[in-house]
This record gives sequence, C-alpha cells and structure tokens, in this order.
Amino acid sequence: MRTHYCGELRPDHIDEETTLCGWVHRRRDHGGVIFIDLRDRSGLVQVVYDPDRPEVFAEAERVRSEYVLQVRGRVRRRPAGTENPDLPTGEVEVLGHDLVVLNRAETPPFQLDDDSVSEEHRLRFRYIDLRRPEMYRRLALRSAITRELRRFLDDHGFIDIETPMLTKATPEGARDYLVPSRTHPGSFFALPQSPQLFKQLLMMSGVDRYYQIVRCFRDEDLRADRQPEFTQLDIETSFMDEDAIMALMEAMLRQVFARVLEVALPDPFPRMTHEEALRRYGTDKPDLRIPLELVDVADLVRDADFKVFAGPAADPAGRVAALRLPGGGSLTRKEIDDYTAFVGVYGARGLAYIKVNDVAAGREGLQSPILKFLPDAAVDGILQRTGAADGDLIFFGADKARVVNEALGALRVRLGHDRGLLEPGWRPLWVVDFPMFEWDEEGRRWVALHHPFTSPREEDLELLHTDPGRCRSRAYDLVLNGTEVGGGSMRIYRKEVQQEVFHQLGIDREEAVEKFGFLLDALKYGCPPHGGIAFGLDRLVMLMTGAASIREVMAFPKTQTAACLLTRAPAPVSETQLRELHIRLRPPPKDSARG
Repeated sequence: MRTHYCGELRPDHIDEETTLCGWVHRRRDHGGVIFIDLRDRSGLVQVVYDPDRPEVFAEAERVRSEYVLQVRGRVRRRPAGTENPDLPTGEVEVLGHDLVVLNRAETPPFQLDDDSVSEEHRLRFRYIDLRRPEMYRRLALRSAITRELRRFLDDHGFIDIETPMLTKATPEGARDYLVPSRTHPGSFFALPQSPQLFKQLLMMSGVDRYYQIVRCFRDEDLRADRQPEFTQLDIETSFMDEDAIMALMEAMLRQVFARVLEVALPDPFPRMTHEEALRRYGTDKPDLRIPLELVDVADLVRDADFKVFAGPAADPAGRVAALRLPGGGSLTRKEIDDYTAFVGVYGARGLAYIKVNDVAAGREGLQSPILKFLPDAAVDGILQRTGAADGDLIFFGADKARVVNEALGALRVRLGHDRGLLEPGWRPLWVVDFPMFEWDEEGRRWVALHHPFTSPREEDLELLHTDPGRCRSRAYDLVLNGTEVGGGSMRIYRKEVQQEVFHQLGIDREEAVEKFGFLLDALKYGCPPHGGIAFGLDRLVMLMTGAASIREVMAFPKTQTAACLLTRAPAPVSETQLRELHIRLRPPPKDSARG
C-alpha cells in the first residue's frame, strides 16, 4: 500500500513518485492551499494539495485529525524560507496527486502534543497515547535493548528456554496471583513471581547456560517502578562463581549501552559491600551521581547532654549520622521545615541541623538550636569529620540505625535533586556481601534478605548454626544511578545446607517437603555449583529512555491499584464460570452502620 514511510523522505527522493500511509497529525488551510502533516511510526512529512485537482482538493478539505489516509504524490523541495529544521523531512514535501481516506476518526479524546493530559486519561485511551512519537520511540528502544541482550547471550552460549506460567505457590516474599484449577477442584496454580526454582532445576539438568525474557507476577503494593506483571531478563549458569558472573554481566551491559545509546560504561564496574553502602549512603542502592555522604558521629556525642543524640549513640542498634550539604547555609527556615516533614515519612522524629557561617570562629560562627547541648569537643569533631566549610549546613539523624539510614538516605537523594547536585552520566555499582538474613520483629523470626535459595559464604557456614545474623550471603545487586536493575546470587547446591537454611527460616522438614520436595529431591542427584541473576527489564528501559516510571515503557500497563483502565480489568465473571471452577463467592460484608 506504500512505497515509503513518512519519516524516510529526504532531498535524495526529490522528483520521485511516492505512496504514503498514515494518520493526519495536523491539517492547515492556507489561502486555498491545504497542508496535511501525515504521520506514521517513522515521523512526519508535509503533504500539499493545490486546488488544480478539484476532486482531490475537496477530499483533502474534508479530512480531520487522526483520519487514516493513503497519499500518492511527487516529492519536491520546499520553497526557500519554508524549510523546517526541526523535522528530518523538513527540506522536502509531497505534492499530493491522489488521496484515499482509509478510515475516518472521531475527535480524539486528547491531542497528541498536549502534555497536560492526565495519566489516567492516557491509560484509558492507550491506543491513542501510543501514537505519540515519544511513546513509540520508547517501545522501539525497548525492542533494540532486548535484541542486543539476546544477541550477547546467544553469542556466549546461553540458550533461551521457556518455563511454566502455571506453577505451584511457593513463598518468595510477595503474594502470589492464584489461578483456580477446574480439573482439580479446590486446588490452585500460582503465576510465577520468578522462574527461580525452574532455572535451578535446569542447571541440575545439565543445561549449563540458560536465559529467558520472561513475564513475572507479584501481588504487591505498587510504585513508579513496580507493576503486578513485569518482565525480567532471567539468567542462570553452572560452574561459574560470582566474580565470573558479574564480569560477564558487565560485558553484556557495556555492549547494550554502546550499541543502543552509544554510551561507554565503566570497565570494570565498581563494587561496594552492603555494609559500606549503608554506612556511606544509608541505602543498598546508592545513586553515586550525588556527591553527598553520611558520616558517623555517635562517638562524638555519646557523652553529650542531649538525649536525642546520646541515647541512640549508646544503643548498639542505634546510629547518629551527619549529612553535610555544601552551600546549604542559604536554606530558609521554611525549607528546613519542609525537609523535616519529608524525613518524618521515613520515621524520623525530627531533623537537627547546624548552619556553618564561619568555621574559623568556632562555636560563635555556627547557628543551631542544638549547639547549647553539645560540648566544644563534639562540635569541633563534627566540623572536622564532615569537612564543613563556610556556608554549609549539616543535617543530623539520630535513632535506630534503620530509621536513620532510610531518612538520611532519602534526604540525600532529595537534596541532590533539589540543589542541582546530580553529576551527569551513568554510574553503575555492584553491591555485594549482603547479610543472609534479616530479623522480622513482627514475626519474631529470621527472613531471607534475598530468597531462601541464596548460598551463604563458605567461610560463614558455621554462623548458620551459631549466629545467623552475622552470616553473609553470596548475593550481588547491580545498581544504576540509584535504581536496582538486577539482583542475583550463587545458589545453594548441597541438600544439607538448603535444609539448614529452611530451618533458620522457620520452615520445618514437613513444610519443606510439601513446598520444595521436588527441589530437595533434585539436590540429591548431582547438582552442580550454579548461580544467576535477574534484571528488571522494565526498570532498565525506564532508565535508558529517561522515562519517569516503568508504565511509560510498557505498552499496556496497570495503574497503581493494579487495574487496567483500557480493558476495565479486573472484572466480575459469570456464575457459570465460577461453578466450573468450584468457587462460591462470599456475600460482601454488611455495612456496619446499618447493622
């Protein structure tokens, strides 16, 4: 139906006959000459209709925005002075000879170039939203990224294997989406949160190098970088240790960034322990583009007559940390109050600060409501340790270590954005040496920091029995500009170690056999050392396209309440379907106000 895409036409095509198909992006009537900007996925081109072809001209007068047209005409150079340097096709236009309206369109629910349209409206009419050039570019870039990922893995001996979508519910940290079985009344499949167990079984099957770009499902509360269904690049290997896996994954990402964005990533990527990341940045996914760091000052204030600092300083589970903001002395009281409210979201009960007006003047050159509670030695130590200079401001966090880390870690990022401190470029980072477990206060038990199949470090195996909280795992996360884009680990490949980890997690032998019996059985028959990683493809594409959320790089995403506004899913089903599945719905609870 066409000879060219709209966005392909250049001066090289002048005097050629062309047939184009696309949508009317804009129609203009200039003194008896009609201009139509015709759009397809490749871009725009201007088509001109003169009145010397009355029938075609009359048809062109009737077209409106988003009509679907077939246009035939001759490519010519635009008259001097009318070129459009903002368009790749801006030096040429098409003199229209024929026009076929393939389909009319009602007035669209919003204009494609209207940036004020709400996300809810865009998702409701997603097929219109996806016509916007920036949306197509994101989808096209996503396709290019997956193509390069596949090319790299194929070239390095990995094979693409599909794993089941209907599987067994296993505890992996989030709620499962359950699928009732018609043929097994009362039983349910679960949609996979990840192919974790299947890819480990593939290693036990001798596959050696597996990958899959796979859909995963988690019924959890949503944020900008989460969806109930999302896509992972899932990878598993045998007979490679973590250093080899990380080196291979670095090479893969360097190739993808070089070929898709023409960007050179560092070689090698830096590494940082989990402990160091929390100490310096308050988070295990630090954005290294922000040149601000947390500094411990508990030893300086432990004996101060200020219980807000002295209490956490003396608590083994507490932390007192400082965050210096260069030039922060210019912050107003209202701005400081706003930041105090911001850290309160993370559990902080306040935000102490010191304004540094004149370092040389000592205490007299400082401004803060907490100065009167701090001895000179503590004040001098804080100034020296933070490297404070004239005009700086020092924020403080004092509480349980988790609260301080979360509050000051988030404040560090907020200040970096608010104060224009982000350095340009891409800053990847491997975070390693994670704790094997974390303590769940509510459940009064240990839980896996990653998942129950992560291997402990060999030198920490004895700690599994004696001190699980000090046991480190062989896990590694890849962080890019403050976003975790990948996470993996070496896996447990000895049955007795897997059983001990289950024991520490409160999973007794009977429950372990019920939920993971097939895995424990497989471990008995010659399981190789193996490990892998999963990359959040949506997150990676979000970063590489500069989108604000993963919803902007998915064709048909859900809202933050896990609903599809386009199809109105989820939705009720018929009583007949429920009977076939042996399901009976409870009546909704009565309104308590009505008794």
